[in-house]
Amino acid sequence: MSTSVPLIVRLLASSVSVAGRAGKIVRDVMSKGELGIVEKAKDDYQTEADRSAQRCIIASLSSQYPKINIIGEEDNPDNEGDVCSDWLTIDADKEVLCLECPSELQGIKEEDIVVWVDPLDGTSEYTQGFLEHVTVLIGISVNEKPVAGVIHQPYYKNVGSENKTGRTIWGLQEIGVGGFTPAPPPNSLIITTTRSHSNPVVEKALQVMNASQILRVGGAGFKVLQLLEGKASVYVFASPGCKKWDTCAPEAILSAAGGKLTDILGHNYKYGASEPRPNKTGVLAAVNADLHNYALNRIPQELKEKLANK
Repeated sequence: MSTSVPLIVRLLASSVSVAGRAGKIVRDVMSKGELGIVEKAKDDYQTEADRSAQRCIIASLSSQYPKINIIGEEDNPDNEGDVCSDWLTIDADKEVLCLECPSELQGIKEEDIVVWVDPLDGTSEYTQGFLEHVTVLIGISVNEKPVAGVIHQPYYKNVGSENKTGRTIWGLQEIGVGGFTPAPPPNSLIITTTRSHSNPVVEKALQVMNASQILRVGGAGFKVLQLLEGKASVYVFASPGCKKWDTCAPEAILSAAGGKLTDILGHNYKYGASEPRPNKTGVLAAVNADLHNYALNRIPQELKEKLANK
């Protein structure tokens, strides 16, 4: 890979290729039928696909960018050790390599970058057979801000291409998005939210939106895809359930497409290596600033305070 290409563009191009390889691992584990499920905490599961996909991603990126700080969801000693050569990916997406690099990112060094990895977003859905909800997420942050990201859908069905399964979309700040064509928001207000982690506060935040429809789906990556594909207008989750690796890549791509992702209070999350992993004050995302502002203003102050004080 040419080192004349700016680092951020090279890293994004590598991440696109690596995400696709991780997606194949996710499919391979499912096809073998031995998921190796471990319950890390209540309603928080890990499978062999989570572990293996993360090892693939971290080993592949670390071999090419040794000074980058990579933080993965599956923080477990079992993820370390040898990685089979078949999992190591040093390819880079040729389309992404041709992108122009934003001027403020051209002088970035590896030490300035934190990569947030969710090797299998939607593990609960994966184990229950809701495979279309499953994504692989690789988010790239610089100076605590998400600037680029990749969402790979291992089970996306490519119409008219029977031999190709999966889709990879990407975003880069100031440049835009690729791998798909964003769609305008629906004519009526449609909300996307959690499929399996609801509670009274979550439901109250949904009720005040006066939405015409609520889509309950799994995975932060898949929820943001609902926004990008014009299936929903706003993503509302008034709960501390998400983590930084859930939202870094989706936020970067949504922002590159003109959308906005914050917490329920309207504050931006920071993605520096020393930041706490949980997104304690929920997630509020929309396809544009106006819809985000509408949703933010609909949430009662007492609900915001209740979440902020948890």
